[in-house]
Amino acid sequence: MLGRDFNTARSPQLRQWLVKRGQNTFTVETGASSTPAAATVPNAATNRIVGRWLLGCSGLVVGAVVLGGVTRLTESGLSMVDWHLVREMRPPQSQAEWEAEFSKYQQFPEFKIMNHDMTLPEFKFIFYMEWGHRMWGRLVGLAYILPSIYFWRKGYFTRSMKGKVLGLCGFVFFQGLLGWYMVKSGLEEKPESHDIPRVSQYRLSAHLGSALLLYCASLWTGLTLLLPAQKVAETKRLMQLRRFAKGTGGLVFLTALSGAFVAGLDAGLVYNSFPKMGDQWIPDDLLAFSPSLKNIFENPTTVQFDHRILAISSLTAITGLYLFSRRMVLPRRAKIAISLLTAMAYGQVALGISTLLLYVPTPLAATHQSGSVALLSLAIWVLAELRKMP
Repeated sequence: MLGRDFNTARSPQLRQWLVKRGQNTFTVETGASSTPAAATVPNAATNRIVGRWLLGCSGLVVGAVVLGGVTRLTESGLSMVDWHLVREMRPPQSQAEWEAEFSKYQQFPEFKIMNHDMTLPEFKFIFYMEWGHRMWGRLVGLAYILPSIYFWRKGYFTRSMKGKVLGLCGFVFFQGLLGWYMVKSGLEEKPESHDIPRVSQYRLSAHLGSALLLYCASLWTGLTLLLPAQKVAETKRLMQLRRFAKGTGGLVFLTALSGAFVAGLDAGLVYNSFPKMGDQWIPDDLLAFSPSLKNIFENPTTVQFDHRILAISSLTAITGLYLFSRRMVLPRRAKIAISLLTAMAYGQVALGISTLLLYVPTPLAATHQSGSVALLSLAIWVLAELRKMP
């Protein structure tokens, strides 16, 4: 014992190490008793939790897109002429409140031009449709923001994930503002026009496009957290397939976005025949507006024609992707994803043609709109399965 103490005294480095070790031990023990546990380090378990949360959020976004489509098809979107973040969460309760809300609606073009003989019970139906859509949007916002705060405090996010989550939450807020900006375009008085009041097709496509971007980003991030990257040799054919899949996904997104212009201009009611438009392959009024560029976004005939071309191009690209993938050795999940994408593409085209030929019945049109989101979801899944190994 005496020899060890003597040796310790002879070794300043050893003595300093022992003193430092004792201080560290003391700090850890007292810290454990007086402060809460340290934040969790992101790991496989926390990634699964965050991934499932993002998939749940993306599902809520799908619900908002579908409900928004039904609201548009039932012409309910202009029934609420005000926007208040909290106050409008409570719908009218008494008869007097309903009559006051109805009287506000009567001051705007949709009632004056199109619904001048509407009764209060009919107004209640379209009001509740729009109110439900807005409340669903608030639910989406809470589903993103509240868990984000909780997971952030718990330490579930990596540095890169923090940036992504901030972007998603900011995008949700932007989406709500864009929705009201869209509705305002349908409430404006237009003395020079006697057409049916409707929201701007530009703002409608921006609103839908931002919702689809939010959905794609949430779904992609969730899938990459939940699905391990496939161990596939990086061959030239695989890189070609990956580029092909990216291009196909972009085409599917563009086709879905073009559907917003079809809905905004009621272009589905212009030519209800297929494969020809009336008696012609290319209708005479395809470039009726001047300048010519204006036809792409404002001419219902051109908008429907473009949507047809994009849909057929998407179907062709997906079929080519399927045939190209059949000549390669791919993991089982990737093959399933590509097969489901191909099957959904043919089903979606069949839905679109049926909707057109039957003069756009609301249930079928809503199913067709939902099918576009399903097709986009499968395209994202394919890309997630074909992504590079980190």
